[in-house]
Formats: sequence, C-alpha cells, structure tokens
Amino acid sequence: MAIQEQTITAERFLELVEQPEYADRVLELVEGELVEMSKPTRKHGVITMRLAMMIANHVAANELGEVPAAETGFVLERNQYGRDTVRGVDIAFVSKERVPDELDNTWYETGPDLAAEVISPNNKASDIHLKVTQLLNAGARLIWVIYPESRSVVVHTANGATTLHENDTLSGGDLLPGFELRVGDIFPS
Repeated sequence: MAIQEQTITAERFLELVEQPEYADRVLELVEGELVEMSKPTRKHGVITMRLAMMIANHVAANELGEVPAAETGFVLERNQYGRDTVRGVDIAFVSKERVPDELDNTWYETGPDLAAEVISPNNKASDIHLKVTQLLNAGARLIWVIYPESRSVVVHTANGATTLHENDTLSGGDLLPGFELRVGDIFPS
C-alpha cells in the first residue's frame, strides 16, 4: 500500500504561520513542504535594510508602487496537487499596476516585479537557484542576488544573468526608472 505524502496549500500555510508554535520561526512553503529559514544575522539585516531604504525612498518619491517589509509572502506557484509555493524575499517591489486593490491579510498572489536576496553563509547555491527560477516563473522581471562576502550582485532577468562588482552600477532599468547606485554603496564600509 502506497503512503500518500502530506502537502500543504498556500491557504493552509497561512493558517499554520498564525499558530503560536510558529510565531518565532521564519518559514517558507516550497512545493507543498514547510522549510524553516534561519534568522538573519546583523550583517544580513544591515545590508538588506540599507538597500531596501534606497529602493523604498525611490519608489515612494516617484509613486511607482509598493515595497513590502522583508519576508512578506508571495504565492509563486499554485499546484493542482496542493504543492503550492509561498516564498518571502528580503526586498520586494510591486509596481502600482500590479498592487492588489484591497490591503488584506493574505499573500501576494503573484511574484514581485523586483526581488532582492542577500546571501547568508548558510544559503545553498541549489536553494538560491530554485528560488530565482521560481521567482522568474511567477513573473518577476528583475532579481538581484547580493553577495556580501564578494561585494557583488548577480542580476537575473528572463534573458540570463550578469555579475556586477563593487564599482559597477546597479540599475532599476524600466522597472525603477532613474534608480541607479554603485554596487559598493550597498555594503557598509
């Protein structure tokens, strides 16, 4: 007799994370399975906030959309067998054309337009690759993977990836018109 694997839908995941036993845990739902993420370190938090503030200020000044707080959930896949994927990203931007009308207590039902992930020492390359692929498949147009140790950023689009180094310019392109900064400015001195 075959044993059927239990999977979790996006709706069930929303219920689970509201329960007290999950209150202090950072969780994602990846293809129907709960994945616990480690708590961010100080370095990770400072770099994430530094870049998030730059993006959020630009978005607000130009009325481009919204920048939700870190780890806000995005439904990246709804699977017919209930193996849904809900991911949080360190920094996200959703253009005003794609912002849901109602501000409710659910996940975004699409990928963000821009996602930025700050790599921590415990991140596995295979996990980052899967997350980038899932984000692109869910409609993300621009993904920045930030590597604090090498002070570099890998920019992913549907057309491929480009690595930028400390003295290169990171641009928001058509997504964030006018947003540019030197990659080195992301990192504290």
